[in-house]
Amino acid sequence: MKLIYEKSEPGRRASSLPKRDLPAPEIPDELRRSTPPRLPEISEPELVRHFTALADRTFGVDTGFYPLGSCTMKHNPRVNERVVSLPGFRDLHPLQEEDASQGALELMWRLQEILAEIVGLPAVSLQPAAGSQGELTGLLLMRAYFSDRGEGEQRREIVIPDTAHGTNPASVTMAGYELVGVKTDPRGNVDLDDLRGKVGPQTAGLMLTNPSTLGLFDEGIEEITRIFHEAGALMYYDGANLNAICGISRPGDFGFDIVHFNLHKTFSQPHGGGGPGGGPIAVRERLEPFLPVPAVVRDGEALRLDYERPKSIGKVRGFCGPFGVFVRSYAYIRSFGPALKEMSEVSVLNANYLLAQLKGAYELPFDRFCMHEFVLSGRRLKREHGVTTLDVAKRLMDYGFHPPTIYFPLIVPEALMIEPTETEAKETLDAFAEAMLAIVREAAEEPELLKEAPHVRPVKRLDEVRAAKNPIVRYRFGEHEEPHATGKPRQLEAQKGA
Repeated sequence: MKLIYEKSEPGRRASSLPKRDLPAPEIPDELRRSTPPRLPEISEPELVRHFTALADRTFGVDTGFYPLGSCTMKHNPRVNERVVSLPGFRDLHPLQEEDASQGALELMWRLQEILAEIVGLPAVSLQPAAGSQGELTGLLLMRAYFSDRGEGEQRREIVIPDTAHGTNPASVTMAGYELVGVKTDPRGNVDLDDLRGKVGPQTAGLMLTNPSTLGLFDEGIEEITRIFHEAGALMYYDGANLNAICGISRPGDFGFDIVHFNLHKTFSQPHGGGGPGGGPIAVRERLEPFLPVPAVVRDGEALRLDYERPKSIGKVRGFCGPFGVFVRSYAYIRSFGPALKEMSEVSVLNANYLLAQLKGAYELPFDRFCMHEFVLSGRRLKREHGVTTLDVAKRLMDYGFHPPTIYFPLIVPEALMIEPTETEAKETLDAFAEAMLAIVREAAEEPELLKEAPHVRPVKRLDEVRAAKNPIVRYRFGEHEEPHATGKPRQLEAQKGA
């Protein structure tokens, strides 16, 4: 398939602009281009065909099963898109006066109240734009809280387990804290003996995902909470895996002081490829004064934006947050109503159903019932047949499935992290399980078939080493270097030494 620049022909147009009846504004010299931009010139039919062809090649939850662990790639109901397209929501300007945007403010206020109830904490800010920004916001709240208590210089450490999402250590560094790692015990829980020696007056808090990225609920959560609270530290809940426990248990009841949500994951927002997302944050009463401004508050019969919060950490995003995400998430939650826990119950059921079919063919690092996702290891395939987890993932594409998350968590060699979500039918799960089992048979009988996969996709096995070392991220017309012969495609070595 040609690039759109390669289809360009001088003089062709896909659109026309109306003649202006106003004088052209003067552009400051420092902003003026020295030469016109080199854009593709193409007719409208060819433009439509080009992007339709690209769309046909794109895999998503609307085209197939997408079991990407810790990403919760569930179906996005079309009614959500109808609701978010209502003119009163779609056409609302972010600077609209408060008395003319009461409907939007009420939706945001109601969503705050619902989220507070789901996690068992009293105060919510919708402002963070994604889970990663929710993490950073939570850590900035910790800093503000301890600084207000005169302990800011003393409490400099954040503890995270070795199963943490990669954004956790990144957020710790961005917030100016020092990272302290804690190990996982043989049952997949936080190692309490390792933890006790790392928590003290220097500790600001813990960042924990529960269920963890192993798909396991931590059996020692009450003891973990006691250890941190007795040391005067705070508990932070990474809500990436909240889909497993909604309506069943609440992080606030476990003892967590700060929780971030991933609205786009748990409550069905189309996402992937960088967005869009929503990362609201919920906190206990003592942390509420530090939440970002503005806050959506009820004032008598009306709703308003409250900026008068002197201890606030300020804004973390423009305006009030990703409003379209709020509308879709609110619609999704209301469609379940009091039965919201069925969402989580079915996600856990689906994950355990798949696990039961696959754990005999792949290694299971922690032999327990899982929550909404589970982690297998392809270590046996690599040891016996020279087939890697990457080979398994590439071969799955030939069967019409998106690969699961691979090589994560890092503590599991040749890891495959699988999350089926609650929106998949039994027939889909059975077909995926059969594909995974067929790949095990192929590894024993014809390993080269896996090592050269995928075979039937538009893009074959890429030279990942060359792509990483010599990325081409823009079209340079005739200035591209000729590709050098590199022999067989190479793949990046994952988990050296594992």
